[in-house]
Amino acid sequence: MNILIPMDNKNIDEAQITKIEELKIWIQVKVEDGKIVSIKENDNWDGFEEFSEIVVVNSDSEYTWNFVEQNMAILVAHFQKSIDDIIEAYLFKELNEQAY
Repeated sequence: MNILIPMDNKNIDEAQITKIEELKIWIQVKVEDGKIVSIKENDNWDGFEEFSEIVVVNSDSEYTWNFVEQNMAILVAHFQKSIDDIIEAYLFKELNEQAY
């Protein structure tokens, strides 16, 4: 499973989720068997070699039509900010689907 997250910092250790229009880098996190396998970064959400099945945004008000057109699931991390917190919330099904 590949999860796409807009981040505010290119330093992955310090990066936090941000609004899509304010992002510095897209992060693609590959999760297998409940563990992070890899973290890749790209300037464009569609620039990764592998397709992302899920995009995580930080609010319900984010414009996500581009992702909907690609049949990606849209999840919202209302309280989680770091990559580890977002992935943990995903694994424990604590992220909500985007309300339109």
